[in-house]
Amino acid sequence: MRKMTQGSIARHLLAYALPLILGNFFQLTYNAVDSIVIGRFAGERALAAVSAANPVMTIVILGVSGISLGASVLMSRFYGAGDEDALRREAATTIVFGFFASIAVFVPGLLLSGHILSLLRVPAEILPTAKTYLRIIFIGFLFTFQYNILAAALRSIGDSRAPVVFLAASSVLNALLDVLFVAGLGWGAAGAGTATVIAAAVSALLCAAYINKKVPLLRLTPAQLRVDRALLAETIRTGGVTALQQACQPVGKVLIQSVINAQGVAMIAAFNAVTRVDDFACIPEQSIGAAMMTCIAQNRGAGEKARVRETLRRGMAIELCYGVMICVVTLLVRTPVMRLFAAQDSADMVRTGVDYLSLMAFFYILPGLTNGIQGYFRGMGEMKTTLAATAIQISIRALVVWLLVPRVGLSGAAVACALGWSVMMVFTFLRWRTVSRRYEDA
Repeated sequence: MRKMTQGSIARHLLAYALPLILGNFFQLTYNAVDSIVIGRFAGERALAAVSAANPVMTIVILGVSGISLGASVLMSRFYGAGDEDALRREAATTIVFGFFASIAVFVPGLLLSGHILSLLRVPAEILPTAKTYLRIIFIGFLFTFQYNILAAALRSIGDSRAPVVFLAASSVLNALLDVLFVAGLGWGAAGAGTATVIAAAVSALLCAAYINKKVPLLRLTPAQLRVDRALLAETIRTGGVTALQQACQPVGKVLIQSVINAQGVAMIAAFNAVTRVDDFACIPEQSIGAAMMTCIAQNRGAGEKARVRETLRRGMAIELCYGVMICVVTLLVRTPVMRLFAAQDSADMVRTGVDYLSLMAFFYILPGLTNGIQGYFRGMGEMKTTLAATAIQISIRALVVWLLVPRVGLSGAAVACALGWSVMMVFTFLRWRTVSRRYEDA
């Protein structure tokens, strides 16, 4: 557990963010392993099928896990204020609600996978493969959601290390199963989906076992697993807005994916690869923002206004430094990284991806700044601001992709990202002035 209401703020942010970064890298690594193994052993069409199906599942996972993020803000606030009873009741409420919510998503998702993919204009030659993969991934969602809840509870009390260990174990397992199912048994995209489901189940079970054995503060008996209606209302009010904000981004990505899908299989495969690179580049920025959120929420609960201000300053400085570093790294490794994802006959895919990354490298500083300020707003409970900012960003991005990609190729998607993030920064700066003044005067 980490109490962020005392001690060096910069040290708290880095100590909290580094395990998150590592854990997210593990998760992205096994996602990338899916793409690399599928691309090399199952072919470009199978890779394109996975790419076409992934945005659908991303919407579901991020949308519902937004409830977990909102609950984490409440739990951090209760922990900072020293209200352990409220912390336990909030954890129990979110776990029970999350179980029924995951069932409500799983059943229709399983039944409607084919119709959803058809609406997204997935090419006919990869539609059956994408449908099978998506149905398998929907099964794994039952475990993914519970892991997100339990990990959010641990992070709310400052423990960002334990979830990393479980994610690392599941990542290694997923990579091994990928090789076995796809390369060894020739199951193709279905094998990659099966590996992901098994890995998700393992991470959720490990997290639950750890809490039960090592974290008395969060240990819940069966009798305690009930819904507190007042807390559920507050969780839905806070987390519901966050869920919408979480879902905005992938909804926009689905619209973007539909534009990419219309450009052909080679473009789809290239977009899948550069999206993985984007994810790796942006994960540290998101993790620093999450650290800022927890630190600000704990200090807000404790009434430490000066530490709230200092958290924002320190966090944004760290984000800025990282943005410069990742630009240099991306420019150095863009070509060999693209070749990792490509089969021997995919020269067009590699060239398209390298052109995209050559431009995108200079834009990675922007999501660092937007993630930092979003962490501030979440910690302050200003979820409607994060929703509006994300909606503005992804709307501009989707529109520019629709206008540019058919005309200039995949590099148009990089320009779209830059424009969306820039407008988002202007909006959040204006909102920060209002929110900070109101908080200081309270």
